[in-house]
Amino acid sequence: MLGRVLISYIQKIQSKLVASLSVALFLLGMHTAQALETPAREAILMDYDTGAILFEKSPDALMPPASMSKLMTVTMLMERLKDGSLTMEDTFPVSEKAWRKGGSKMFVEVGKRVKVSDLLRGIIIQSGNDACIVVAEALGGSEEGFAQAMTERAREIGLMHSTFKNATGWPHPEHRMTARDLAILAKYIIKNFPEYYGLFAEKSFTFSKIKQGNRNPLLYTNSGADGLKTGHTEESGYGLTGSAKRGDRRLILVLNGLGSARERGREAERIMEWGFREFDNYALFKKGDEVAKARVWLGAKDLVPLQVDEDLTVTMSRKDRRSMQVKLVYNEPIPAPIIKGSPVARLLITAPEMDPIEVPLLAAENVERPGVVKRVMAAVKYVLFGASAN
Repeated sequence: MLGRVLISYIQKIQSKLVASLSVALFLLGMHTAQALETPAREAILMDYDTGAILFEKSPDALMPPASMSKLMTVTMLMERLKDGSLTMEDTFPVSEKAWRKGGSKMFVEVGKRVKVSDLLRGIIIQSGNDACIVVAEALGGSEEGFAQAMTERAREIGLMHSTFKNATGWPHPEHRMTARDLAILAKYIIKNFPEYYGLFAEKSFTFSKIKQGNRNPLLYTNSGADGLKTGHTEESGYGLTGSAKRGDRRLILVLNGLGSARERGREAERIMEWGFREFDNYALFKKGDEVAKARVWLGAKDLVPLQVDEDLTVTMSRKDRRSMQVKLVYNEPIPAPIIKGSPVARLLITAPEMDPIEVPLLAAENVERPGVVKRVMAAVKYVLFGASAN
């Protein structure tokens, strides 16, 4: 009887004394965003592995993407190759509409059939509007139907603000993307199609005895670039979706609204260089690492170890990394029973000029409730001595 009364009394006290314990674990460095300016109308620089945004300028503004939207056309084709419903040796017919299309061209011939492998290079390297229409008509029945399928698939892979009205990026008042969506799409391509991604680094392609060079200016620098696509119309200005890898790090850059091809190349190289120079990735914990121990209330054990469920790597400025704080936050004490793998705490990562990052921490083992005698003794100790007695 006494035991039940004491336990009930302590549970009432516990419900009123929920406390938050924050323990500083590390003093590392997180980036303080360095001032960076660019004449680009829209821009975003993203770390491929962590998704950290190193720089942005109007990243969510709806913009005409011009030929950069051909990355979605290519994605639709690569997905069919990956699922086995197409092969690189399959051929598609060339319609009169495709043959007549203006702008940048692969120079396909009406009535002929073109291999998928050639069409991919014709779109990626030569930016062929005609090649895009050949693909659209083969996969979607019509360019309009294919554009609708592009929009639907874009939503499914996380491009929440992209609307496609054609397969080429040809000017249309409703054909819009954002710089952020283009960065997400670039990451999707790099991650999901490694067997085809190498095509983006090829510097030239010859079709119908006509050799054309890749328009991506980053490929002709020492930046480590290996993709992806440029774009230009009068409305969009000069744009680029690019990616570069140095060592284990990869960055993705999107620029749009620049005044010339020369300015596009200069800005792309400058901002990519800045990203590699000023930032780095720092591994804090590996999956399964014990981060800390948390106190347990009325458990068979006084402490429960906490761990992360996945590798934790943070992108931060080399200069400002000493300003980062990583804190353990949980309601003390955690009441038993505790089930292994359940989220019982969180890791809070903060630094100047950075949105806080919260990472759940999981119980690394089960903690059962003890017998009634031990629970009564623990309750008595809590009343007499507080949490330090647990």
